Amino acid sequence: MDYAARDLLRAAGVGRPDWAVILGTGLGGFADALEGAISIPYEAIPGFPQSGVSGHAGRLVVGRLGKARVVALQGRAHFYEHGDAAIMRTPIETLAALGTGALILTNAAGGLRPDLAPGSVALVTDHINFSGRNPLIGETGDARFVPMVNAYDPALGARFRAAAARLDLALPDGVYMWFSGPSFETPAEVRMAHLLGADLVGMSTVPEVILARRYGLRCAALSLVTNFGAGLFDGAPSHDETRRVAAAGSANLIALLSETLREPLSESLA
Repeated sequence: MDYAARDLLRAAGVGRPDWAVILGTGLGGFADALEGAISIPYEAIPGFPQSGVSGHAGRLVVGRLGKARVVALQGRAHFYEHGDAAIMRTPIETLAALGTGALILTNAAGGLRPDLAPGSVALVTDHINFSGRNPLIGETGDARFVPMVNAYDPALGARFRAAAARLDLALPDGVYMWFSGPSFETPAEVRMAHLLGADLVGMSTVPEVILARRYGLRCAALSLVTNFGAGLFDGAPSHDETRRVAAAGSANLIALLSETLREPLSESLA
């Protein structure tokens, strides 16, 4: 790998993070909870991609949350912006090179069950790569053959469930299906997704989890449900709805992140 991004972040005082978090649409406010924060725009970090999506600030913020050192990526670049499933390779590779313990991914998603209503938070337990794109296509060597059993780490999931219980916050789980976007899914595609076992649909996260597992990072993912899937329960998703509901419903997800990540990743979870 090119270590320019890692070296720049080390020089800026980032150090070894206990946790890294990628913040999806409308969720950048989590970074405001970090104490003693350092903020670096993506354009100042070699190899970090730019996002042109509203609701994605495009900054790396590092600070402390309780006893833990946390790096928050305020926004991501998407496949649909660049046509490259590996567009987040450099940020994720850099997090691994810094010695990050685990990567937590968040996203805005459509819900396919009545209990996954707009404003609810869900724990992702598995995914379906419906797009057929893979960020490891073109790599050589055996490292590209990444096992995906327990890609969403069960021990990390248990940690989030325990934190949700302490907060008296419902945390249903579900399978996330990745569509390429940027157009939203059709009602027929939503019905198909549900028949195939999906509970959530969205336009991110899956390629990032594949890359994170490629670089040895443990993963967990949380979805903030911003709409019902098209055709379900009068669902007619739009980006305006995604931003509006994400802004209104982000408090619970941010509280869950803050409660879960304030302690360093325990060696007992290894």
